[in-house]
Amino acid sequence: MNLALSLLYAAEHTPDAEALVGERERLTFAQLRNLAAYIAAGLAAAGVDRGDRVASVLRNEAETVELYWGAQWLGACLVPLSPRASQADLDYCVADSGARLVLTDAGAVKALVADHEHPGAFELDEREPSVQLYTSGTTGRPKGVPRSHRAERAAGLSQVVHHGLGYGHRTLGVMPLNHTMGIHSLLAASLVNGCLVVQPAWDADAALRLIERERLDSLYLAPTLFYDLVHHPRFAEFDTTSVRAIAYAGAQMPSALAEKVAAAFEPETFVNHYGSTEIYTFSVHRDQRAKPGCAGRPALNARLRLDPPGEGEILCHMSSDEAFTGYWNRPDADAKAIRDGWYHTGDVGLIDEDGELWVVGRVDDMIVSGGENIHPVEVEDVLARADGVHEVAVIGAPDERWGQRVVACVVANERVTAEALDAFCLASTTLARFKRPREYRFLDELPKSASGKILRRSLREHEVEA
Repeated sequence: MNLALSLLYAAEHTPDAEALVGERERLTFAQLRNLAAYIAAGLAAAGVDRGDRVASVLRNEAETVELYWGAQWLGACLVPLSPRASQADLDYCVADSGARLVLTDAGAVKALVADHEHPGAFELDEREPSVQLYTSGTTGRPKGVPRSHRAERAAGLSQVVHHGLGYGHRTLGVMPLNHTMGIHSLLAASLVNGCLVVQPAWDADAALRLIERERLDSLYLAPTLFYDLVHHPRFAEFDTTSVRAIAYAGAQMPSALAEKVAAAFEPETFVNHYGSTEIYTFSVHRDQRAKPGCAGRPALNARLRLDPPGEGEILCHMSSDEAFTGYWNRPDADAKAIRDGWYHTGDVGLIDEDGELWVVGRVDDMIVSGGENIHPVEVEDVLARADGVHEVAVIGAPDERWGQRVVACVVANERVTAEALDAFCLASTTLARFKRPREYRFLDELPKSASGKILRRSLREHEVEA
């Protein structure tokens, strides 16, 4: 089923149910369906045909969601780009995608609304592209990832199942709509006649107000945003009892933070959602209280294996209903990432005694010190528990004796010292002495992507420049 039909179904099932809440408007599913048809007509009048790409550089506003559905109704392919990206990357992505039209503000979307409806692309083959996302570009230029209507809808249904979302659920739409997490939230809500409450820019106080006012029952956020919520000085003053489902993705959540989130919200489900732009869902673990940080078992649509078995690179089979079919005009990237029917994630994982997956880092994040392999995540998980530590990222730095030494980049209050952190690591019963950091760097903030993922590569590049 394509997504124009999917929206039509939702509007026919519950036409009066609230579908979208923005800063200035509230739309039911019937109203959203009608507006999508008017925007589709405006896109067509602007010269966009079925199959053409439409680029957008927009914040998470109601108009962004309306444009998304307008493109699906027309049968065009939306290319959502991050407003936080550099101009050079934006120029590259627009040119690379071959976009027929570029929209850069909410007013431009409103200007598209025509005075007549466009017929829905109901007969469009579900294998045609719905969106073309771009990877973060942590290595080289961003890569275009075309994703079909079928793959997008399958990913939304997968999220509904794994997160335990019920009909009419209400969720916060603050994760960027140019990223898998934002798209996931949008799709899942539409499939169960739920409501997406958009927040244009992250602000913990504003998010808590929306949770209370809109009675939101699910939150799907990056770990850094959960950190901001549970450490808000007035968290206890807000009514968050409506929240039943908590899920995170995009980065590891330290066990100390997972415990604090579980205590603060007391959710029915607490999901670690592991996936990528190319294949939305690899695995899930639905009880982070029991095993904080565990990535669990293969998702509904996934087959996984490790290469080599036991501990190695995580591979996901391309037969997944959520999988892309290859990068946009990048056969070199296809050859590197897709081999013998398996997608190579670049992540290192291990299987525990319960048969469950743990993601322990990136292949290129591994630190080799004195011939020993050290995963940054295991060091970070210990340091994150130290009093006064807000965030930490561990990298390897060149060392004449050891090959690489372990370096901890820490955001902490002014009372935290390197000596205190070293003593904390030495006292740990879970971290071997040789794995503890030999250098601490105190920073005001850690570099992050738009989705909240810590960019270790930037920290390593700074080391090289220094």
